[in-house]
Amino acid sequence: MKTKTILELLTLSSSLYYLARDTQFLDKLNELSEKGKVNINRIVSETQLDENGNELEFVDKIILKTHELKEELDDKIEELVVKFYKKMNVAHLDEIKALNEKLEKLDATVALLEARLNKLET
Repeated sequence: MKTKTILELLTLSSSLYYLARDTQFLDKLNELSEKGKVNINRIVSETQLDENGNELEFVDKIILKTHELKEELDDKIEELVVKFYKKMNVAHLDEIKALNEKLEKLDATVALLEARLNKLET
């Protein structure tokens, strides 16, 4: 009987947890949609003129803002890619330096072995 009650309580508590988590998710989604509405209203209320001095229509404003966002995203991606390649380059340089040092040690070992071999031959 106690095991059944414990299982029921665990099931109930996990269900409450998921409901609370879903509620938090919905609240966050609602908050983001409200921010989106505010931003869209701000974009629509701004007056932007084309090259002839005429006010842009709503769709043209959206296209313009989308183009601006695309350029910002491209710049950000380019910046991150450059950072990534710099990190990769540094990692490769470190590996190359380590291999060069190892090669120098091996050359020294070979020279020592050749000297010993020459000494043994004489």
